[in-house]
Amino acid sequence: MTDAEFQETVWTYWREHGRQGLPWREDPSPYNVAVSELMLQQTQVDRVVPKFLEFVERFPDFPTLADASLSDVLVAWQGLGYNRRAKYLHELAKEVAGLGALPDTLEELVKLPGIGINTAGAILAYAFDRPVVYIETNIRTVYLHHFFADRFDVDDKELLPIVERTLDQDEPRAWYSALMDYGTYLKKQGFGRNNASKHYKKQSKFEGSVRQVRGAILRALVMGSLTFKELKKSVSADGRFEVALGQLKDESLVIENNGKYRLPS
Repeated sequence: MTDAEFQETVWTYWREHGRQGLPWREDPSPYNVAVSELMLQQTQVDRVVPKFLEFVERFPDFPTLADASLSDVLVAWQGLGYNRRAKYLHELAKEVAGLGALPDTLEELVKLPGIGINTAGAILAYAFDRPVVYIETNIRTVYLHHFFADRFDVDDKELLPIVERTLDQDEPRAWYSALMDYGTYLKKQGFGRNNASKHYKKQSKFEGSVRQVRGAILRALVMGSLTFKELKKSVSADGRFEVALGQLKDESLVIENNGKYRLPS
């Protein structure tokens, strides 16, 4: 398949089946894109959409989010999991509020909390319509399927030149949206070959995990502070409880004070 044929395949899928109505696409403001990108990390789109709408209604911009308590942000985040992302987003909002605007360069974006090089690339593409080169899971799916069908252990360094070569310089925002939707389609059709990537890491099961207990602890503390005994009883967990609570304390997502545990203010 030539590069031109590949591009036409992606654009054809986009024209016929592209997902419409995603709120961060309808209004790709820097704030909406930043919030959606952190929410979408390891979380499916259909779960993110309603939470995104609730979140931006409560916190409509960076200054409002920056002024909120971390406790309020964690409560609004409930249901998305990986609560460290909520803390990163809160810290990001404080940084941006101080700067006056979300930076529009890769070098400045990666200095901000919760933003790695790929998230920075996504923000530049979607919020600022910049023809940057970046890779995430769905994008990787597309390129592995079309250019490395008979390969395993493929390094992103091999993908990046092809991503750059095939990037639509005139419509990067639409192009990456098309890649994302096409990648989702390939996965649903059983063509998701991300295990062929050198960077592939299988996501651990939620049921029975420490992550599950972390979420339960945070939900229990929404109503107010609890002693260790009260908290453990409300969570009804096994040995994972101490591990989960220790992690949350280390990450400052739970505060211990005078023998009681609470969400941060």
